[in-house]
Amino acid sequence: MLIVHGPEELRAYVRGRRAAGGQVALVPTMGALHRGHGELIRAAAKVAENVVVSVYVNPRQFNVTSDFEKYPRDLGSDVAAAAASGATVVYAPDDSAMYPAGFDTTVSVRRVAAPLEGAGRPGHFDGVATIVAKLLNACEPDAAVFGLKDYQQVAVVRRMVRDLDMGVRILAVDTVRETDGLALSSRNVRLSPQDRADAPVIHRGLVRARELLELGEEASTAREEFLAIVGGSGRSRVEYVSVADPDTLAEIEGPAPRAVISCAVWFGDVRLIDNLLHGVPVTP
Repeated sequence: MLIVHGPEELRAYVRGRRAAGGQVALVPTMGALHRGHGELIRAAAKVAENVVVSVYVNPRQFNVTSDFEKYPRDLGSDVAAAAASGATVVYAPDDSAMYPAGFDTTVSVRRVAAPLEGAGRPGHFDGVATIVAKLLNACEPDAAVFGLKDYQQVAVVRRMVRDLDMGVRILAVDTVRETDGLALSSRNVRLSPQDRADAPVIHRGLVRARELLELGEEASTAREEFLAIVGGSGRSRVEYVSVADPDTLAEIEGPAPRAVISCAVWFGDVRLIDNLLHGVPVTP
């Protein structure tokens, strides 16, 4: 396992691997690697001999300073987890490498970044797009792999890559869940025992909303049913539930042959996001 800390060092390694005939795939992460990240790394290893896992907690993605400060950081554990899943390189830059003195550029994706997470977290997707653009430029991968749990993030990255002619394939891997349906997330460890027991209600609400869409019910009915199930659990607070076009993320009101059903739900001070696709095949 090779660990590199700067963009020039990473670029030199990748160009050497490519000169030797190898393909390169990038898995961007903020560390705190869990089984979901392992699935991303294994998916990357299926399309490339060389898998780069980036580990960087990006301050520009956080709207609340305390969330940034609380985010778990353990590079040694992340390196071990990345190696066990098939990574060949860990890229672990520090703040000075990612945002050197005088840094003054932001990448902004507009329409697809505006609703949902973008509405509640101003500037979040500017931070995502900027850091992903920097990672893609430093790594120059043939493919980059993301998880569909952050569906809007995948949509934003795909839009950016298309619009800016970046020439990298963006592959998406289905959400990895616990046996009770809860989507894997580094935030889950912050749930109290009671909230952890109750949190699978999110998945139950999403499944029921999708069932209604499959029966031809209107999107508004699916949203209402989700709110009845999840908002009525007693310990949760629904920030939003959306039934949207999977390409534009514009809200749908009538029947929806294709949709992404997504939500943000609070348990105490822990905010969880999740989604399910309806009528959209889960393919890379």
